[in-house]
Amino acid sequence: MIFNIFKNTVLLFLFAVISCGNLTKGGTNKEAIKIQRTEPIVGANQMDAYLPLLKGKRVGIVANQTSVIFKGSSNKTYTHLVDSLVALDIHVVKVFSPEHGFRGTADAGELVDDSKDKKTGLPIISLHGKNRKPTKEQLQDIDVIVFDLQDVGVRFYTYLSTMHYVMEACAEANIEVILLDRPNPNAHYIDGPVLDMKFKSFVGMHPVPLVYGMTIGEYAKMINGEYWLEHGVVCSLTVVPLKNYTHQTKYSLPIKPSPNLPNDKAVNLYPSIDIFRGTVINAGRGSSFQLQCYGAPFFPKSDFSYIPKPNEGAKHPRFENEVCYGVDLRNEPTLNHFTLKYLIDAYSKTPKSEPFFGPTFTVHAGNDVLQKQIEFGLSETNIKASWKEDLDAFKKTRAKYLIYN
Repeated sequence: MIFNIFKNTVLLFLFAVISCGNLTKGGTNKEAIKIQRTEPIVGANQMDAYLPLLKGKRVGIVANQTSVIFKGSSNKTYTHLVDSLVALDIHVVKVFSPEHGFRGTADAGELVDDSKDKKTGLPIISLHGKNRKPTKEQLQDIDVIVFDLQDVGVRFYTYLSTMHYVMEACAEANIEVILLDRPNPNAHYIDGPVLDMKFKSFVGMHPVPLVYGMTIGEYAKMINGEYWLEHGVVCSLTVVPLKNYTHQTKYSLPIKPSPNLPNDKAVNLYPSIDIFRGTVINAGRGSSFQLQCYGAPFFPKSDFSYIPKPNEGAKHPRFENEVCYGVDLRNEPTLNHFTLKYLIDAYSKTPKSEPFFGPTFTVHAGNDVLQKQIEFGLSETNIKASWKEDLDAFKKTRAKYLIYN
């Protein structure tokens, strides 16, 4: 009896100790969390590395809804970077926002006006509105820029272009950029056609493959190192790197980076599905499973159908309120490569009376060759073989700027 009481007391004591070591709110045991954490630790969470660089300076922040500092031992609770820095008495002057806006709710390609943050009262300067490159006037009261956006590792995802223009403007104004790195959920492979610079645009500014296998911090180093900024200027750049991360690390985005990437499946399919931009096909926009299917009213009737309707990220989706028949990709295996099979399948199902390719397809593809290859009926294997030389050359360039294995 006495032994059982003693045993239970010891067990309760051990349980209490373990529980205290796992607290994430109130008396947080930071050392226990630090030891136990094995998931990637984002740059924003490593405040000791960048707060000293901000003290006493006028700070601008490039941010959106993904720019957060995680709390505790998981990524389920967080505070916004802007709110955190303001609370720490960092002199934040203004915020710059990319495509989709500061809250990440605007449509793809939608122009966004300047505004004011309701919580902090800070001005928000849109870099997807009147201008895409910060102007001299917008930077004149800033000493340092903090850049913190969640990328998804695909060439036509425009946060890269926003970063390019921010770096360029800061290089010209002699302003330092501090980039807080985040994982790339599509960093585990390199694939797709390399951009032909004749097709340079805001959805592709650099000679890189469609999927380039780098974090946004590594990519920023490459922009500098390859002298891709106008007139070969170089930005004063500090990258706060990730911890516990390699390019093969699986990472589930805790916050959707844009309206049409609602989950891990959409992010994984994104390179191979958003290549439909510039075609007549609907890629799930206007549904509850964006970028996880494709279809059209003129496809052969099938068991799978959906009706695109206006929603966040697609105010006027293609084939709005029409029944689309197509292919459901929600149960597809995780992709470890860029595939053309969906594009080739959709082309084969489109009647010749319906022009499949539009004028912007070449911009997203990054060349005018892919469209011709599809039209000529080349196989995916043959098309991919035509990319090999350019991909091999890029991999050599990429290797010079890697921070992670």
